[in-house]
Formats: sequence, structure tokens, C-alpha cells
Amino acid sequence: MTERKKSQSVQFLAVIIVAIISFAAGTRYETIFAAAAPMFGMRASNKTIDLSSVQETYQQLAANYDGKLDTQKLIYGASRGLVAAVGDKHTSYMDPKESEEFKKSLSGNIGGGIGAEIGLRNNKPTIIKPLNDSPAQKAGIKAGEVIMKVNGEEAADWGVDKVVDKIRGEIGTSVKLTLQNGQQIREVSVVRQNITAPAVESRINGKIGILTVSRFNDDTVSAARKAAREFIDRGVTKVIVDLRNNPGGTVDSAQGLLGLWLNNQVVLTERRGSETVKTLNSTGSPILENIQTVVLINENSASASEITAGALRDYGKAKLVGKKSYGKGSVQVVIDLSSGSQLKVTEARWYTPKGKNIDKEGIKPDVEVELTADDVKNDKDPQLEKAESL
Repeated sequence: MTERKKSQSVQFLAVIIVAIISFAAGTRYETIFAAAAPMFGMRASNKTIDLSSVQETYQQLAANYDGKLDTQKLIYGASRGLVAAVGDKHTSYMDPKESEEFKKSLSGNIGGGIGAEIGLRNNKPTIIKPLNDSPAQKAGIKAGEVIMKVNGEEAADWGVDKVVDKIRGEIGTSVKLTLQNGQQIREVSVVRQNITAPAVESRINGKIGILTVSRFNDDTVSAARKAAREFIDRGVTKVIVDLRNNPGGTVDSAQGLLGLWLNNQVVLTERRGSETVKTLNSTGSPILENIQTVVLINENSASASEITAGALRDYGKAKLVGKKSYGKGSVQVVIDLSSGSQLKVTEARWYTPKGKNIDKEGIKPDVEVELTADDVKNDKDPQLEKAESL
């Protein structure tokens, strides 16, 4: 994810002002708002579409369906279908329940889960590692096991996001996983618990500081900066930033993380078509700017992870090790709608400092290293070992 949240306070002020102007002028609200929105740094449209066919569909459904209709679900479904028809997998509609889950995922509080890191290995959803003291660890789930089914549904061809979505659920309920380890296939039932995963973890191995960033959220920058200060205090001479399996998050947290190495330098530009609409710089003091740095990426490193990896390489601040990244070069804005729903919509494409857009291409590492399912199962990490040896 590479996301930005619309400022609710600015929106609210704009709505009040435009409502007053509309009332005084006797003009349609939508027309005035569309004209005034740019003054508040917002985009708006007074365009409409003919939804009479949707109303006709509903009327025929109501007249002929043998069952009870939930009109609220139908309204959510109509909005979801409208947005899905755009054909952009990063543009989506979230009903109130989905919006809450989305907010939890950004904060690290994922609600009912099993506490395991999941990634793709040989294009199969695989347990990368169970978190310490997690339901997954207590249930005996091991690193390297392939997830074949979730609650009886075939999952071997699913992406990571779908697997995670199916595993999550109400706290206290159980999820049944079918796992494959080599030739052995077994079923395990895990009771979902409240899982809070840290955005940043760090450790020091000799003179090497290892900074693992799992998410880009409100806690990322402060936690990373605290770890960086400890690295400096303890005489670390090399830093390894592990962005593997990091799906991204907010743009401003990527700016803050990059500020550990870059001194108010451009980290990306945003373009709508051929027009550059925004240039974003790193933030904070670059306390690691003179420390040798290696960044670990893989096929699940996306969005803000790619912003970070791309900028550090463009400025010659880091070598990249691992596998080619996911390839998400677009920026989404999250807009609050009525009834607690949200619209996540692609508003621009982002480019690295050297002007490269990596959408659907990803970032190739300087040193490509495989991490196989057997490596994970045997608790080996050749990618990390290579980063340590550079």
C-alpha cells in the first residue's frame, strides 16, 4: 500500500463554506463545491451518471426474489460494483466493517488472527515464521509449511492478501488450515486471538544492526529512529534494512524512514498523466547517512517498501539484495464516505528520484539471492547471510 488520508478537518471546513455559498447563491451544492474544491487542496467533480438501470434492477429484484432483501447490503454492493468496474485492483470500495479492518491493519492491530508471517515461496502461500508466543506457534505451525487449504477452501493458488483475509476472523473462533511440509500433509485448527504486530523490530549482530520494517504506519518512523540511535551508540558499522514481505503503508512514513539516510532530498515525484503534481522529500536528520547499508527485498515488498529501496539505491546509499520487488508504482488516497464507508482510489503514479516508475515491473536487486521453502523450513536465510557478507 502507498496511501494518503484526506484531511477531515479541511474537508469539513470546505463543506461548511461551500454550503453557505450555495445557499446564498441559490446554486446547486455540487456545482459550487466542484469549483471551490481546488482552493482547499481538494479535487471534486459535479459529474453524474444515470443510475436508473440500477433502480430498475433493484425493483425487479424486490418484486421477484423469493426471500428477504437486505437493502443496506445491496447499497454497499452497488457501490462496490461501481468502483470495481474501473478495473484498477488498487482502487476499491470498503463498507464500514471493511474500513475498520483496514484501519486495524495499518495500526498493527489486526484483530483476530493466528500470528504468523505469510509469504509466497515457489508461488505458494507459505508460513515464513510464526510470531513468538502466538496462536500459530502454540499450535505447532512451522516455518516453511505451505498453506494448501483454509477452512476447506483450496488456497494453494491464492495470493498472500487473500490467504490473510481468509485466516482472519472474529476473536475466539477457530480457523482450520491444511498444511504441507514436504510429502506430509496435515490439518491444524488454530483459535484466533488479538494480534498486535510491531511495525519495526531491531537487533544487533556484532557490528551489524538489523532493522526489520514490517509496515509503514504512524509508529514506523519513531521506532526506526530509536533503533538507529541505538545502532550509533553501540558502534554499528553496517545496517541491514529488511523490507521483505512488507506490503507498504503511508507515504509520509516512507519519507521519515528515508530521512535516516537522506538530508531533505527528493524521494519521489507524483505524476497524473504527464504532469508532475507533487515532489516529496525525506524528513528528519540523517543519522545513518555515513553508515554502510544493505536493503533486503523480495516479491512481497511493495509500495512504500519500493519507495524506500528505490530512493536509497538512486542516491547510492544502499545495495539491494534478494528478489525483484512486487511492482506497485501508484499512490492511493483514502476518502471517508457516508455511513462509515471509505473509497481507496489511485490518484497518481510515483517515480523514483531518477525518474523511474516501477509499476508492474518491480525493482531488481543488485544481488539476486533465492530463499527457498527448504531454506525457511531449515531456518536458513541465505539472503540475510549475503547481506551480512557484503
